[in-house]
Amino acid sequence: MTPKRLDHIAVAVNNLEEALSFYVNQLGLSVHSIEEVKEQGVRVAKLRLGSTHIELLEALGPETPVGKFLQQRGPGLHHICLGVDDIEADLATLKSSGSRLIDETAKIGAEGAKIAFVHPRATGGVLLELAEPRKSNS
Repeated sequence: MTPKRLDHIAVAVNNLEEALSFYVNQLGLSVHSIEEVKEQGVRVAKLRLGSTHIELLEALGPETPVGKFLQQRGPGLHHICLGVDDIEADLATLKSSGSRLIDETAKIGAEGAKIAFVHPRATGGVLLELAEPRKSNS
């Protein structure tokens, strides 16, 4: 497995509009997109930052993964995401090496990317997401 890039850093927030005010008005970042990803239970704002981006995550409810994170830890760094070219092969490699996975198969995330999470116990305490961008039809 060889990650290709730092895809994004995700920050869990209580209120997306309040968080956006700081990142846009104070830091001068531009909003790439805002979308609701029901399967993951979040509203996501992507902010451009060079060749990567910051994702702000607002929980759609208290029983969602981000909702539970906010209740336990409060707002803050949620995960880092590495971009990959073949997520299914990478998950198989990690699984065969004994790495603890949260997702053994990919799911659909923001912008239609295939995503999966690696358990923090496998990574030294950091929730790690792998993301394979949606293939364009061009």
